[in-house]
Amino acid sequence: MIQFSQVSKYFNEFTLKNITFSVDKGELAYITGPSGAGKTTLLRLIYRAEHPDEGSIRVAGWDVEKLREGAVPFLRRQIGIVFQDFRLLPNKTVFDNIALPLRIHGFHPEEIKDAVTEVLKDLGLRHKANDFPNSLSGGQQQMIAISRAMVSKPILLLADEPTGNLDPDTSATIMRLFREINVRGTTVLVATHHRELFEHSGRRVIHLKDGVIEKETAG
Repeated sequence: MIQFSQVSKYFNEFTLKNITFSVDKGELAYITGPSGAGKTTLLRLIYRAEHPDEGSIRVAGWDVEKLREGAVPFLRRQIGIVFQDFRLLPNKTVFDNIALPLRIHGFHPEEIKDAVTEVLKDLGLRHKANDFPNSLSGGQQQMIAISRAMVSKPILLLADEPTGNLDPDTSATIMRLFREINVRGTTVLVATHHRELFEHSGRRVIHLKDGVIEKETAG
C-alpha cells in the first residue's frame, strides 16, 4: 500500500533522511518519535502535500511524484486524513462537515445524504447531525473528523497525532475506532508520540528520531 525507497526531505537541514519502509495493504501500523522527528512531514509526503528531494514513494501502486497534476485529486480521494486539531468548520453543522469531501468531489445530494447518515449511525452520533462543532466534546469532534475522513470510503487512512488533544479514556475510544476501521479493510497509519497507544498492540511500530528510522518493533 505504501512504499518509501531512500526518501529524503530537507528544508534548511534534513527533516527526513534516507527513509525506506513499507506498509502492507490491510495493515494497521504506527509511526512514532518525539516532536520534530519528521512524522508529519512523512505523512504529508504520502498524500503529496510535500515533495521528496530524493528517493521514490509509491501509494496503492502509484508513483506519487510521477502523477500528473490532474491525477493528484484522484490519489487524495483514496486517502482519508485525520489531524490533531480536528479542522472542522465552525460555521457548518456536523452533517455538512462530514459531507464536505463528497460535495467537493461532485457526489449527488442523495448519495451524500445516505453516506453521511451511514457513518453517523455507525458512530452512534446520528442525533448530532444538526449540531455545530463548538457544542461537541473534543472526543466527539475527533470522531466527526474521522467520519469526514472515512465518508468517501478511502483505501488508506492517515492519522497525525489524532489523540494529542484528548484525555486517556477518549484516546482509547479513538484507537478502538481505528482498529474497527482497519478490520473492515482500510489500511491505517497512525503517527503518535504517545507510547501507551501502541504498546502491547501487537502492531508494527516504526520509530523515527532526528529524521531517520531508528528501528522497527512490534507494539
